[in-house]
Amino acid sequence: MERGLKIESYREAFGRALLELGAKNDRVVVLDADVADSTRTALFAKHFPERFVSVGVSEQDLVGMAAGFAISSWLPVASTLSIFLLRAWEQVRNTVARDRLNIKFVATHAGLSDFADGSSHQSVEDIALMRTVPNMSVVVPADAASTRSLLIQATETSGPFHIRIGKDYAPTVYVDDEPSIGKAFCLREGEDVTLVACGVMVSFALEAAKHLQKKGVDAGVLDVHTIKPLDTGAIIKAAQTTGRIVTLEEHSKIGGLGGAVSEILCENHPAPVKRIGTEDCFGRSSRRYLPLLEHLGLGVSNIVAAAEELASGT
Repeated sequence: MERGLKIESYREAFGRALLELGAKNDRVVVLDADVADSTRTALFAKHFPERFVSVGVSEQDLVGMAAGFAISSWLPVASTLSIFLLRAWEQVRNTVARDRLNIKFVATHAGLSDFADGSSHQSVEDIALMRTVPNMSVVVPADAASTRSLLIQATETSGPFHIRIGKDYAPTVYVDDEPSIGKAFCLREGEDVTLVACGVMVSFALEAAKHLQKKGVDAGVLDVHTIKPLDTGAIIKAAQTTGRIVTLEEHSKIGGLGGAVSEILCENHPAPVKRIGTEDCFGRSSRRYLPLLEHLGLGVSNIVAAAEELASGT
């Protein structure tokens, strides 16, 4: 990444935001599946022990107990590692989503951010699974600041949310601005191609845009932090403005942001789209995070090459 760029932590931002929510609203209750130190919900547990529940290594119970709190007029935030929450997908669907229960799921260590533990702990399928669930909102913050902002907004919005965050690598994207749920945020205007990204890939898109500028390609950058409901107007406008779209996500190409964008464009404003994400494969163990992303085709160089190819009309 660009030298001097400030790197923060997604999960630390989440932990601090929980403290803020706990102090403001005494109806907030936090549930965790025996990974409180990893998710940083331990910060909430320390300050508000009477409103913290560890259900143990039992994700289905995590969802079921959160449902009970929601039905009893509490505001539950339920958290565990992203890949572990998928064990309870059926409970999320049948118990939570069908009744539109007001539960905020925060799935940490998403994508490939748990690089050292390998594919068993890496989730590149969760956006696809959660966006297919009726009534479920899906949010993927770009950095630490937007993690806080979007979580707080989610707790002020009725209904179930799946908020997907990485582990510790969160380059700063937002300083003075603040994204709003349901509204894609244009971080950079462009004329030749639009880089449509979510999560950590937003910072990669901004860096790629600088490299592209030096090559004579004017790239716009759109942070689509809310995958569902998708800001269809912003997607169509981007296609109308530049005529070329590159989607970027730390997720499988199948069913994620790239798929959602392509669905909108093919029905409303057909335009060339290149999708950057993992192929139909699992992740792998790595000693370092960024080389793993590069290895799987998610690096800045991959973004630049895809945008150049589209801009040249090939």
